[in-house]
Amino acid sequence: MKLHKEGKKIIPIILLIILALDALLYYLLSDYIYIFLFFCLLSLIFIVLTVRFFRVPNRKVEKDAHHVLAPADGKIVEISEVEENEYFKDKRLKVSIFMSIYNVHQNRVPVSGEIVYKNHINGAFYPAITNKSSDLNERCATVFKTENNVEVMARQIAGVVARRIATYVQVGDTVQQGDEYGFIRFGSRVDLFLPLTASVKVNLTDKTVGGKTIIATI
Repeated sequence: MKLHKEGKKIIPIILLIILALDALLYYLLSDYIYIFLFFCLLSLIFIVLTVRFFRVPNRKVEKDAHHVLAPADGKIVEISEVEENEYFKDKRLKVSIFMSIYNVHQNRVPVSGEIVYKNHINGAFYPAITNKSSDLNERCATVFKTENNVEVMARQIAGVVARRIATYVQVGDTVQQGDEYGFIRFGSRVDLFLPLTASVKVNLTDKTVGGKTIIATI
């Protein structure tokens, strides 16, 4: 277990803000020590939860060219056949994973191959658990092309709280299944768009583990 680099950027700022607020509270509540200690406890809980959010667990990934692995930890909230109009311009199987604030928010490569498309679109910030967030929220689509010329799109979607989508790969990069390719801060969603010939191996409400759970076979 280690701390994600996104956390190393923001956690020191959060700590400074909390320390400043606690110092102000001490000045205002010096005669009410138990109330002050209560706020200190809340500050400590908030710090622990923030550090936990940016955790990166050590995981052994079993690579398989026929498997599409979960790009994120979370819960399956949608499995449907949809018209994908951004890149494929045809019907695709869509599998959506909702990430709560308690999940690991590191995003992993679902299939080994080459990055052939990447596009960030600004948008709204509807709750990521709702299906309309897929098309209306701020998002970043990345298409992975396998050595067998199968293309899989992973779309990172910001939610109500998440206001930063980080995608670390570029078009032309060669990536390996299970490796990190992005991160989304606070509750969010990742949609997978698969060929209609793919065989989905998960069901609605199933829990997923990034880089471990087999979403589909291709």
